[in-house]
Amino acid sequence: MNILVCIKQVPDAKDVRLDPETNTLAREGVSSIMNPFDRHALEEAVSLKERHGGEVTVLSMGPPQAEEVLREAISCGADHAVLVSDRAFAGADTWATSYTLARAIETLGNFDLILCGKQAIDGDTAQVGPGLASRLQVPYVTCVQKTRSVDDGSIVVERMMDDGYDVVRLPLPALLTVVKDINEPRVPSLKGKMKAKKARIRVLSAADIGAEEGCIGLAGSPTQVVRVFSPEPRGDRTVFSGTPEEQVEQLVAVLRSVL
Repeated sequence: MNILVCIKQVPDAKDVRLDPETNTLAREGVSSIMNPFDRHALEEAVSLKERHGGEVTVLSMGPPQAEEVLREAISCGADHAVLVSDRAFAGADTWATSYTLARAIETLGNFDLILCGKQAIDGDTAQVGPGLASRLQVPYVTCVQKTRSVDDGSIVVERMMDDGYDVVRLPLPALLTVVKDINEPRVPSLKGKMKAKKARIRVLSAADIGAEEGCIGLAGSPTQVVRVFSPEPRGDRTVFSGTPEEQVEQLVAVLRSVL
């Protein structure tokens, strides 16, 4: 079973801050991590490989430093890693991103299953997975919380719903986006880290994947982020400090004063 996992390098949420002058996310000096939802997609891919055989390829679109998360993915069990990187991809929205990833996947060849995280924590759109499936013309299921079974030519999964879950069977090749409930990601082994350090990361440019200039980056993006801002504070607030016990005492004192 040949599986491809799309992963993204995103700013660490605990370090995210806004540039007061540009009103955009400040990325300089902010540490980057593998998108948490993609980490679960990777774990599911490696688990499926261990049960059914095959190989796992990880694919990321981003600047050269995105190699870091690709090597991390190899240390966790991925077999191959591909980085789609070109200055022409800068400014891509979800539409242009799904186009670029689709062209890259078509360049790499056929896969039985494509796994994505439900969404990226820096954009929270949850659009790239479905958009990618539509471009590749393969069936897809979003918000998968469990893989029940895989047999010749099909896969059965549980899709998370507000009031429970659906059981869905879909033919392969297919695409799934997964939620965090699906598994617990493994910790890289020493052997895995050594393999990742020596691994060759294949890099594909816009020309390598045959991308049309008007379909990638800012030029191929029908939507653009004009401004990012922090919501204005509403009402008075009180900040408690100290140990949890001390904070509880402070809270009780405030509540008593208003009751």
